[in-house]
Amino acid sequence: MNAPAVVVLGQASVAVARQLMSVLPDATLYGLAGRTTEVDVSFTDFGATLRELFATGTPIIGVCAAGILIRTIAPLLSNKRYEPPVLAVAEDGSAVVPLLGGLQGVNDLARQIAAVLNVQPAITTTGDIRFRTTLLNPPPGYHLANPDDAKTFISDLLAGSTVRLEGNAPWLSESKLPIAPDAPLTLQVTESKGCPASDRLVYHPATLAIAVSHLSDSELAIEFVQQILDESDLTIASIAGIFASNSEMGHPTLEALSQALQVPIRFLDLSSAEEIALNAAGELGQLIVSQHTSGLSCAIARAAQPIDVNLIGKPRGQLTIVGTGPGGEKWMSPEVKDVLRSATDWVGYKFYLDLAGSLREGQQRHDSDNREELDRARFALDLAATGKSVAVVSSGDPGIFAMAAAVFEVLEHDAKPEWLRLDIRVAPGISAMQAAAAQIGAPLGHDFCALSLSDILKPWSVIEQRIAAAAQADLVMAFYNPISKQRTWQLGKAREILLQWRSPNTPIVLARNLGRPGESVRVCTLEQFSPEDVDMRTVVLVGSSQTRSISRPHGDVWVYTPRRYE
Repeated sequence: MNAPAVVVLGQASVAVARQLMSVLPDATLYGLAGRTTEVDVSFTDFGATLRELFATGTPIIGVCAAGILIRTIAPLLSNKRYEPPVLAVAEDGSAVVPLLGGLQGVNDLARQIAAVLNVQPAITTTGDIRFRTTLLNPPPGYHLANPDDAKTFISDLLAGSTVRLEGNAPWLSESKLPIAPDAPLTLQVTESKGCPASDRLVYHPATLAIAVSHLSDSELAIEFVQQILDESDLTIASIAGIFASNSEMGHPTLEALSQALQVPIRFLDLSSAEEIALNAAGELGQLIVSQHTSGLSCAIARAAQPIDVNLIGKPRGQLTIVGTGPGGEKWMSPEVKDVLRSATDWVGYKFYLDLAGSLREGQQRHDSDNREELDRARFALDLAATGKSVAVVSSGDPGIFAMAAAVFEVLEHDAKPEWLRLDIRVAPGISAMQAAAAQIGAPLGHDFCALSLSDILKPWSVIEQRIAAAAQADLVMAFYNPISKQRTWQLGKAREILLQWRSPNTPIVLARNLGRPGESVRVCTLEQFSPEDVDMRTVVLVGSSQTRSISRPHGDVWVYTPRRYE
């Protein structure tokens, strides 16, 4: 299920929303634009936003009246088995009302929220109230195999029938269910497929640990594991996870098995499949299967209670280099926002981390100096190698004069085996040159190039050659890092080179602090252009011979480069 969305319509509700989100660390706070501040996502259309969240299976917690929630999502109601939880919370936090999603844990979610708000949840589900458990919605670690039979089963229970329990499940044995040894109804807890029927509900506990080693072909591995399960009369629903040695991390067969069985992967500092499986199953675990074939060793152990995979070994570390765009939240892509919300750690230059927004509970922030790119990359890779999910934060696009290249440079140079096994990805962002172009029109409408004027990492002689080559090729140019406190003369020299090949009337766009306080975008000609007009937070766009300016009322201009040559 997706992480919950907490929706508020006014600023007075934000404090209550943040309070209840303390027990929902992955939740996102949605606020009505113009009426709320300090929210994660601003929206303008309440109905469209709510219906989109509901349609994508996102639990919704509205800090607002119950009626507006019900009326808004009513047209989408169809099958309660698949509908996400929907709750209404009073604006002052005095009431928590579960509305929909009984089969998806809405009552448990209501209890969580009510506890932190110090109120009683308004739960009205008869079975939940009478038996102190929800048969249709078992707790984490258990799967109901035959929900279609549950309606008749629960009706018989409510009518006075008794039930007997086969197997071990504290949440059932410690409930107020009318348990009797000779009862006509049965609750069966088993790792086998069981015998589902209208008088028998079958629950599969996640007590099986599958360990694999000596991996090769993905399809053969999936077939072999499925064959073992069938021969052993074990159901996929009872598999808690796939477990493997640290040395197998990143192997595509593990990813294929995880997808086929729909369970997570965890890694341990052990070698044989048997010892890995027993370790995952815990102190009272029992080895029930150990088989080998060419290309795979597989062992299955049974735990005494459902396995919490988060407490065993470590996951495959993730490192995602993200670009937040040139400014604040409005410049970030949904993918980047998702990465920032889900990451355990943020790594980056302090100024860029400030632009990324606020941390949720449990996240760690690691600031560094802007000049320490390679050391920052090494630190982030080492952190991810411990099993963390790390976001390396750049402004703009991380692949354009930013941290993505630094990460891959140290990855190649140091070649640490534990780094090469990581899940490394790049989440693109809006670059400064794109943002600058959009603010003034379309100066990048035809062929263009981007150049860094910093001679810290490459000699000025190379930069001069490239400026001259781009000028002769009649490309629009974007100058990054045009000037700094230590580099004061290079931009003037670049202007001299440009004047050898470009008209003095060539449009120049100077964009400073894009998306940030103090933003300014102005246009001058190459002849008028002065390095004193630029600082380290300015991107400079240099037009080609085809770039045009269009005068606007009140003295402003648009700048564009046509896509066709006359």
